[in-house]
Order: sequence, then structure tokens, then C-alpha cells
Amino acid sequence: MQPFLLGIDIGTTAAKAALFGLDGRLQAVGSAEYPLYHSRPGWVEQQPEEWWQAAVIAIRQALSQTEKGAERIAGICVSAQAPTLIALDASGQPLRPALIWMDRRAEAQVAELENLLGAENIYRATGNRPDAFYVAAKHRWYMQNEPELLARTETFLQITGYINYRLTGLLSLDTAHAALLQLRDYATGEWSTDLMSACGVEPHQFPPARPAHEILGGVTASVSEVTGLRVGTPVMVGTVDGAAAALEAGAAGTGVAAEMTGTSTVMIMPNDKGVTESAFIAMPHALPGINLLLGAMVSSGASLRWFRDQFADAERQTAAETHANVFDLLTAQAAQVAAGSDGLIFLPYMMGERSPLWNTNARGVLFGLSLATPKAAVIRAILEGTAFALRHNVEVAQNAGVPITEVRSVGGGTRSALWNQIKSDVLGVPVLLPEASVGAPFGDALVAGLGVGLYTNVLDTVRDVVKIKTRYEPDPTNHARYTEQYALFRSIYEHLRTDFDQSARLMTIGDT
Repeated sequence: MQPFLLGIDIGTTAAKAALFGLDGRLQAVGSAEYPLYHSRPGWVEQQPEEWWQAAVIAIRQALSQTEKGAERIAGICVSAQAPTLIALDASGQPLRPALIWMDRRAEAQVAELENLLGAENIYRATGNRPDAFYVAAKHRWYMQNEPELLARTETFLQITGYINYRLTGLLSLDTAHAALLQLRDYATGEWSTDLMSACGVEPHQFPPARPAHEILGGVTASVSEVTGLRVGTPVMVGTVDGAAAALEAGAAGTGVAAEMTGTSTVMIMPNDKGVTESAFIAMPHALPGINLLLGAMVSSGASLRWFRDQFADAERQTAAETHANVFDLLTAQAAQVAAGSDGLIFLPYMMGERSPLWNTNARGVLFGLSLATPKAAVIRAILEGTAFALRHNVEVAQNAGVPITEVRSVGGGTRSALWNQIKSDVLGVPVLLPEASVGAPFGDALVAGLGVGLYTNVLDTVRDVVKIKTRYEPDPTNHARYTEQYALFRSIYEHLRTDFDQSARLMTIGDT
């Protein structure tokens, strides 16, 4: 019987475990959910034990669907949402709930770090702009607000490292997660003395950073009993979910980017030169010698969902009666409108924007409304506006020296053929849809296969294993039309930037 590879991903709301053959075919999958905890506005925490219990359930579900599945697993790799602050005591027990990537409590500490060390200096050293997304500012918050817990902290881990610790009893930190700590020099990998001092941590509190595909250790006997995994099954160091998802899409080499659209959008852009750009998140890929720039957009799919919830009562009623998908009904209307949406332009900044603007105060805008504007044009403008935001990210990346010649698109947004074509037309490059898969666990399986020597060249393996089901080519006429409209899209934001700030101040005054 052929070997299996097990990929495990600990996402923001669920754990997923999937078994794959060496040909990349999915053999079995299991999943389990866990909650987010919001004790205060802007605070988002999770319990590490709940990640582990969900992982156990997902693993057991996957193993139950195969014959002698555990015996056939040649290697395991874990990926996870990132970054996260997990503090363990000397016995390996979490001292408090984990502060996950969504947690924004440390925004004041970001400003303090910028005042102490300089925002540009932090970016030049770490490859990433100061932000509460990263762990450095969260460490400073921890130092200032929970010093008694900090004094008891023996080790800081990331989620991948925590699950690995439960699987093997060994501590680990992969290079991708290490970059998102914002405590290390991006080019050299050396710890920053200044940042660590400012955040109250020391190098010995973190495991050494290692490549994703290195073997960490084997599954322990006690874990075998609760999961069904074979004792000694090799476990890799692992990686960040975005890096694993890039492999799933086939974004493994320079020129091929991955775009994942659901509620939000993440654009993953590989390069082999260690390029950084302050508009993006920079981190190493799961593959040796490749780096990633990640552009994160806040409200792409959420903008269409907002329209559905507020203005699509008729479509929702029809969908309920006919068992149709309400988004399909909406995009079918949009398809009846020509490219350009009758001059209507949508700025998709409904909850502020991250890449490449990093503007919390930005808001959504519909520009060009008239009494003749039909509902269908508004729907199409939303699809086009999110594609314009995607193009903005691509342009910034290309100007930084990261070429993009095609985009692999995955996620719920690929359901709409119209949206896929709009993205290709706006970007002016082909948009390719890989065959359906289960997300990051697929990339994890490739990393595991590399680690145990079943794959010798993952770039070649990705080309062989990742199958393309649909290809969208840009329409030259539409691309020319969109290029003109894109310039106006950018101009509208620039003209409104100070107005967004003033609006935010007025809202604050109103709240008081």
C-alpha cells in the first residue's frame, strides 16, 4: 500500500487533518471547531487545550476513513494561523489564554516601540512594519500588564510549535513564524537585542528557528493512545498556514502568486531574493530558499456579503424557495452589466484596510451613483472594486521587485466565474483555479514528504501534483477599460484620505 502524508492545520476557528497519497490525492479528512473569546473590545483569545482537543478529533476522524491509515503515514506536518503569543511555564502548561493574530490590544505598545526605536528602524531590521498584528507589541503588553506571569514564563511558542510539543514532547519554532514575532533580523535571523529588551523577553525563551521541512521528532506513546497515530511517526517543524496554502495553490516559485478570497483576501507572492516591502507582511516560504510577501485585504468577500444582507431580500427569498445560492443570483445580475459598471466605482474599505494602505480609518465608497444606476451595476462595481484593490497590491509588489505573471486563485471567491474573469481582466494576467482541495493541509503534506525524503524537489512535485481545472485569460479590451478606471479608483482614495481621518474623529466625538 502506498504511503500517506498527514497535514494538520490549526485555523482561526477550526482544526483540519487530511491524509494524502504521494500523488497529492486526498484520501481522508477530519475537522473540529473551537471558539474565539472576546473578553474586551479588540481582545481576541483562544485556549491552547482546545486547539489540541480539536486536532485530536480531526486526526481520529481522518484515520477512521482509511484502511490501516496510521501505519501508512510516512510523515506529519502542522501549520497554523499566525502569529500568536503562547506563554508556557516550566512544566509546559499555558499560563494564560493565547493572544492570536486578531488581537489588537497592543496598539498603544506599537506607538511606544515606534517612539523608542523608530518605525523605520524596526521595519529595516525585521522586514515588517510595526503593528499590533505581530507578537513584539503583544510581548510588551504582557510585560507591562502581567509581569507576574512573565516572571513564570519559561517558553514562548507559536501554535504550530504548541501542537508539535503535544505530538512529540519537543519544543520548536519554524522560520516563518519566527519572522512574524518581529523580534529578529529578517536578513540574518539574529535576535534583535533592542526589540527584545523593549518587549521584556530573552532569546532563551524561544526555541531555535528551523526550516519547515526538518524532522523535529516522533509521535509519543501517550499521543498514540489518544490519536491513533503510530508511535514514532516523524513530525516536521511545520510552518504558517499562509505558506502551506501557497503550496496548495501551486505558488512555489517566482512569478506565480496565490490569491485567497473568502470574507477577506490574502495575496501570497513568492520571491527568491528575500524582498521586503512595508506595505506587506514578509516571511520565509515553507520551501528552502524562497520568501513570501503577503498582502492582506480586510473586506473583499465581506463587502458582497454586506450587500446581500442589506439589499438582497428578493434574492434571498428566491434562494430559499429554489435552493439556489444567493451569491450566484447576485453575480448573475452583475454579468448583465458591461465592464466598468456604467462608471460606478467601489472602494472596498468597509472596515478600514490593511495592505497596501494600512489605514484603519478608510471606509467603503460608491462613487458615480445616479438615478439611472441599476442594482446590477452596484453588484458588479463591488466585484470590480475588490479586484482594483488586488491590483493595487500587485503593483506595489512588482515595484518592489517581485514579478507576477499569473495568479492562482483559491477559496470561496472562486465560485463566481464572473469574479474570476474580472480579476484577470483588471490584473492583465491569467487567473488559474486549482482543483478543489482542503486548503493548507495539502501544502503541509508536501512539506512532510520533502522532510522524510519522499519528494526530492518540491517545486517539481508542486508542478506535477497541483492540477489546474480552469484558466481565465485577460480580455484586452476590458483590461484597457479597467486600467483607466483603476487610475480613478486610486485617485478617489487619495482625495478622500484626510476626509476619512476627519470622519473618524467625528465618530469618536459622537461616541463620547
